[in-house]
Amino acid sequence: MSYPAPSAAPARGSHQSTGNPAAPTILISAGESSGDLHAARLATALRERTGAHLFGMGGPLMRAAGVELVADSREVSVVGLTEILHRLPQIWKVFRTLLRETRLRRPALAVLVDFPGFHLHLARELRARHIPNIYFITPQFWAWRPWRVRLIRRRFALALCIFPFEVDFFRKAGVNAEFIGHPLVGAVRASMTRDEFCARRGLDPTRPLLTLLPGSRPREVAHILPVVLMACDQMARGRDLQIVLAAAPGMKAADYGAFPAGLNIRVVEDGTYDALAAADVSIVSSGTATVEAALLGAPLVVVYRVSKTTATFVRPMLRTKDFAMPNLIAGRRVVPELIQDDFTPEAVVRETTRLLDSPDARSAMKSDLAEIEARLHGPSGDAISRAASLIAEFLAAHATPGPKEQS
Repeated sequence: MSYPAPSAAPARGSHQSTGNPAAPTILISAGESSGDLHAARLATALRERTGAHLFGMGGPLMRAAGVELVADSREVSVVGLTEILHRLPQIWKVFRTLLRETRLRRPALAVLVDFPGFHLHLARELRARHIPNIYFITPQFWAWRPWRVRLIRRRFALALCIFPFEVDFFRKAGVNAEFIGHPLVGAVRASMTRDEFCARRGLDPTRPLLTLLPGSRPREVAHILPVVLMACDQMARGRDLQIVLAAAPGMKAADYGAFPAGLNIRVVEDGTYDALAAADVSIVSSGTATVEAALLGAPLVVVYRVSKTTATFVRPMLRTKDFAMPNLIAGRRVVPELIQDDFTPEAVVRETTRLLDSPDARSAMKSDLAEIEARLHGPSGDAISRAASLIAEFLAAHATPGPKEQS
């Protein structure tokens, strides 16, 4: 479902900094670290196809890809209701900055990456200003608050889905949706073998290796890491266990604080994929990292916890019995998931040691993860190229947007 043929002035979307007055200007916005990664790759592909000048909100990867950042995504990236309330003034400031820059630059279109709490409101304001919106990596409304899909239909000209089961959900609601495949397919790979990883990190490849990924935001880590460390302390007492913590992008060893006395944990920076691929088992915070583990065929236990206030608010809105993305993609429980009240040290020990002690259980999970990897391939080419081609085609056909949204 696209907007009607535009009638605005042809000057919209040009920007002199591209060196080509006819080149379009595109607003691109990402609010989280995973969105920064995918948006950076998309920005590079869009520039190659259209010569566009891109500006917007993002992180270091988007900046490195040549996006002119007018807002830093770290200012708005928070998890949970209570955390959002504390940051509302800062979030509102960023929101106004993006609208001000949009008014000055008059982009030809906006590409908004996931982050629905922020981007749905931004899309409404952009639509009212006759700027068409494209959703790159659609929000997971099929899992919770499905009634909000109508906002996608009203405010977005095109929705690009990264999971195969999403397309039917959005199309049934009248959304112009396309499945592009997952952007991480083909991009997630280890750079070294287990033996090489262990040699570089001073580890013994013959001993069990456990990798921890406790989240990508400080507040997230604060909810998850203490429980994981209590479980690790119990497991380390009864076995010759080696433990690695893979630091999230932008985080350093010091950000994780002190570990319990006697618990030897090596913090690895800039080596997440190698740490996952080398591990016998990983304990992974629910989110993009679980998809990365699946693509690497790395056995995992998924964990997650938010504040009690946030959990009370969100729980009635959930529409799926599973929470972890590998289970949702497979359509059945293939990895253990310990969420909220189920996330206890005892449960983490139980599920992790079951996998550590059973090569057969790990082998069966690897087979299931290989099936998930196959499902995430797009219909043609890689997801980023597919997305860039669809956006370029839309840009050529709809150089300016249509009528104002009727609220």
